Amino acid sequence: MHDTAAGSHSFSGTTHPTFRKGTGPAVIVIHEIPGITPGVLAFAEEVVARGFTVVMPSLFGRPGAAATVGESVRSIAQICVSREFSMFALQRTTPVAGWLRSLARDLHAELGGPGVGAVGMCMTGGFALAMLADAPIAAPVLAQPASPAPVGRARKADLGLSPADLASVKAKVAAGCRVLGLRYAGDPAVGDRFDTLRRELGDKFVAVEFPGRKHSTLTEHRQQEAVDRVLSFFDQQLKP
Repeated sequence: MHDTAAGSHSFSGTTHPTFRKGTGPAVIVIHEIPGITPGVLAFAEEVVARGFTVVMPSLFGRPGAAATVGESVRSIAQICVSREFSMFALQRTTPVAGWLRSLARDLHAELGGPGVGAVGMCMTGGFALAMLADAPIAAPVLAQPASPAPVGRARKADLGLSPADLASVKAKVAAGCRVLGLRYAGDPAVGDRFDTLRRELGDKFVAVEFPGRKHSTLTEHRQQEAVDRVLSFFDQQLKP
């Protein structure tokens, strides 16, 4: 993004770079593999233009690099050796959720409002739900959630949450928080997670589904309706 303020956030001994732009309620945009690509940047610009303060953490990859096979391989190698991510564990919340929750708490303390928006994509798609469990998240968006890796029936249905975090999410949803999910209906990376979300969250889970077997609803395989639904969701949930 042009005129972006570069910074960083630290929590429990871990520091990641951040990029910030805009004014208004806070929205955390969590990039997909391979990183903060031009497609992720373009989506973030649309959120800024809608009247939000966007903060993008760089968790892996090279910010600004294109979404190529080579960059994806580089990022996956980085993720596999990091203790912050759990790509295959069942019923486990990704360790990086603690860092993301801390970032959300700081932004909410600074900017106020009903809460913070969060959108995760692909491997990070479920991170917005993990943040909801223990942070002031008021508008969680799950774009093609693909973690844990959909290897085997159990992983295809798993939400990437510990039992305690799932209970916390369900309590917040029962209290009125809605959760927005986006996917292509034939995307194998998402597995059966939307069925799990419908079962666990009921009608507070709002599913937006498109035909086909593409993947990245907001970036590389962008659907205008998907972007519009996310922006409207943020308007409804975050603006007084």
